[in-house]
Amino acid sequence: MTTENRRQTVQARPAGGRWIADWNPEDPAFWRQTGRRVARRNLFWSILAENIGFSVWLIWSVVAPRLSKVGFHYTTEQLFSLIALPGLLGALMRFPYTFAVPRFGGRNWTIVSAMLLFIPTSGLALLVRHPETPFWTMALVAATAGLGGGNFASSMANISFFYPDRDKGFALGLNAAGGNIGVSTVQLLIPIVMTVPILSGGARRALHVENAGLFWMPLIALAALGAARFMNNLSAARSSFRDQVGVTRRKHTWVMAWLYVGTFGSFIGYSAAFPLLLKTQFPQVTLNLAFLGALVGSIARPLGGKLADRIGGTRVTLWNFVLMGMATLGAIVSLHQHAFGGFLAMFLALFVTTGLGNGSTFRMIPVIFRREHLRAAAGQGAAAEARALETARRESAAVLGFTSAVGACGGYLIPRSFGASIHATGGVELALRVFLAFYVSCVALTWWFYARKAAPAARAGTNSLAEPQLGI
Repeated sequence: MTTENRRQTVQARPAGGRWIADWNPEDPAFWRQTGRRVARRNLFWSILAENIGFSVWLIWSVVAPRLSKVGFHYTTEQLFSLIALPGLLGALMRFPYTFAVPRFGGRNWTIVSAMLLFIPTSGLALLVRHPETPFWTMALVAATAGLGGGNFASSMANISFFYPDRDKGFALGLNAAGGNIGVSTVQLLIPIVMTVPILSGGARRALHVENAGLFWMPLIALAALGAARFMNNLSAARSSFRDQVGVTRRKHTWVMAWLYVGTFGSFIGYSAAFPLLLKTQFPQVTLNLAFLGALVGSIARPLGGKLADRIGGTRVTLWNFVLMGMATLGAIVSLHQHAFGGFLAMFLALFVTTGLGNGSTFRMIPVIFRREHLRAAAGQGAAAEARALETARRESAAVLGFTSAVGACGGYLIPRSFGASIHATGGVELALRVFLAFYVSCVALTWWFYARKAAPAARAGTNSLAEPQLGI
């Protein structure tokens, strides 16, 4: 199909049209005339829906530290569990959410996933009014907030189809950052919202914890309606369940999943735990500073993708893990000195590196799989190369979703590790030492598989790639 026909195929459908039958963002003329506009519109509504999803996912990071003020009597370890459980369900939900985009379409699934957020928000608004609620019931409702965590996988897989390879790093970074900043939003706004009696019917109480759920309900409705009206499904994004599951047999899928636990897993885990972590380690500090971590980490994410576009994802990722290890070591030293300023500075630096690493690791994935398939199709002609690129695009989308699911496990593991460390030793240093060892393993894996000159992926470059050597 010609570029003009492709343009007509897209333009023939209204803004709320369901399926676009033909999509080729790699065609410069098509991208310039039509593709960029359609992609940007879908990206905007994807970011909004994902932002609300992240906000709901991390809502218990704000609610749990305040339950004692409204009559609940849970232990510190139980509070860390309430924060961790949404991370666990969010990680598990990312697997089916990834498969949902090729099965149902990106637009359609954005609508459904947004509507599902009414479950955790309404459950929270109901139960926090009853201090007699047993822990297991509260834990069950807290876990449903993980539905918001699943949105990231489907959103990233969907947006990856809209953009050409040369712009994927920045587009995916922007999409992810827009979602990630929802963590900062909820940690900044909800403490304020919980002091407003209007949402709770004007009841005279010092703290209205139920507002944490009620606040998001109209925004959830807006995201669902906006997706229905302005987003599109791409026929090019269709693939079978077998094709998607097939990526689990690839070595690079698992290597990148491990690295993504170190970047995004750290971001979401630290974001969830940070408010309660500050409260338990520095109880004398009363200012609401926890939102700063998620904020700087979210802002850094598109910068990591952009930097990876320019100098290569491997370079950024490798040195980023080195910096993460140094920041973790600095946090341990600050704890020994009980220096709040140093601890906050080290954790903010750690958040920045999680954001940079999020962008760079996700940039590596499309390049790795494109190189692998182009190498296999070398010398077989233009048609074989075109098929290789299409296969690589579909596999990359599946791997993006899969690695995001594995990486999200950090949202459970890190808060649980802090809780277990406090229970076992009375402090969080043991957990931080484990995290430091993990970052060392990430440095080693990045160097072995992608950074060293003898690495197979580093030797897989072809002249058709825009990335610099070792720029995976």
